[in-house]
Amino acid sequence: MQTKIQHRGQHYFFKPENPWFLGLLVGGLIGGALLFAFFLTNRPPLFCGGAYWGPLATTPQLEAIVHYATLRTVPQQSIGEITVTFDVLKSVGAGPCNFLVFGLGHDSLMWNALNPRGTTLFLEEDPKWFSAVLKGDAAHALHAETVPYRTQLSQADELLLHYRNEPDCSATSSFIRGNTKCRLALNMLSDKVYDTEWDLIMIDAPRGFFAEAPGRMAAIYSAAVMARNRKKVGVTHVFLHDVDRKVEKMYAEMFLCKKHLVKAVGRLWHFQIPPAANMSSDFC
Repeated sequence: MQTKIQHRGQHYFFKPENPWFLGLLVGGLIGGALLFAFFLTNRPPLFCGGAYWGPLATTPQLEAIVHYATLRTVPQQSIGEITVTFDVLKSVGAGPCNFLVFGLGHDSLMWNALNPRGTTLFLEEDPKWFSAVLKGDAAHALHAETVPYRTQLSQADELLLHYRNEPDCSATSSFIRGNTKCRLALNMLSDKVYDTEWDLIMIDAPRGFFAEAPGRMAAIYSAAVMARNRKKVGVTHVFLHDVDRKVEKMYAEMFLCKKHLVKAVGRLWHFQIPPAANMSSDFC
């Protein structure tokens, strides 16, 4: 038996050697879902705003359990990488969490369920993939928007030169909304994005593995600007995935800063970025 799974141009093959393996896998998924449900209904308050998953889990949480218990595809991140963000969601402040996620995919229902009393917003580059993800029964709970990026991965080096020469890109200017001169500023987002102070920002998109892809340069730059402009007390937690790639690592070191890096697991870096006490200073 061979099952073919396709995700954004990549193919994965599931090849159980014996028929009993499939039964074991299905049984494990169901058992895992039941165990997960047990924890949802028996754990003390854990999440942002003192939110908890018991005695009654929220509808998005229950739908996420059913979704993942019956799904053969898995989230793009490893369990270790996911745990980094999960631990922060458990520990962040007394108010509801505002969680901005660059990318929409197999892990979206999970991130939404892990922030049950907060606001989770997904930003997706590909309108076709956007529609494919949101057509699922459980996906009605997701809040997502499409983003028409104006960059390409092949421009990564050129954009760094542009950043150094364009005054509206500088840390002293540090604004996104209405910034038409800085090509790294995501000036096409909705007012919802600009008007919300995000406690957590996950950068796991847009695509950045071929020359014509948008790359994550603008997402990284804009996340850094959002974090620096924070007015609320506390830091902004920024999570960047795929740091094994040259552009992600280069832009992270330029705008998110090694001095703010607090954890690295697998291909994920976790930064804690404080508000800019002195807006005349550079990003790093």
